[in-house]
Amino acid sequence: MDYVVVKWLHILSATFLFGTGVGSAFYKYVIDRGGNIAAIAQVSVWVVRADWLFTTPTVIFQPLSGLYLVWLLGIPIDTPWVMWSLILYALAGACWLPVVVLQIRMRDLALTAWQQHEELPALYWRYARIWFWLGVPAFTMLVMVFYLMVAKPV
Repeated sequence: MDYVVVKWLHILSATFLFGTGVGSAFYKYVIDRGGNIAAIAQVSVWVVRADWLFTTPTVIFQPLSGLYLVWLLGIPIDTPWVMWSLILYALAGACWLPVVVLQIRMRDLALTAWQQHEELPALYWRYARIWFWLGVPAFTMLVMVFYLMVAKPV
């Protein structure tokens, strides 16, 4: 496949990955603070869907397209910026996987509370704290990967 096409798809995919992550995190965090259980339940449903529709495919595509671009350019895989990109991406992914599980559990807890006209259980808020604090390093690491992709420092 042509380098320009793969690079464009790689950048587009990175944009979807980062944009969906930041957007979902923002809406989920803000709606949780509002305390409206119906809104929390609905936003949680859409956050989980967004992860399946946008984040999951891009999480898979990013390393594949990135490695293909590196190969097309003849850049050794052990080049420091390439290695650090892969390491940081893997660490961000290690934060993201439990976040996905937490989002599904929070969605289910919020839907149950909403349907049964109850308050959100303490477990929901515990999951929300863990979700938030896993998102901080994941976000930071992806910002660093973006820098490495653009700057390609020697």
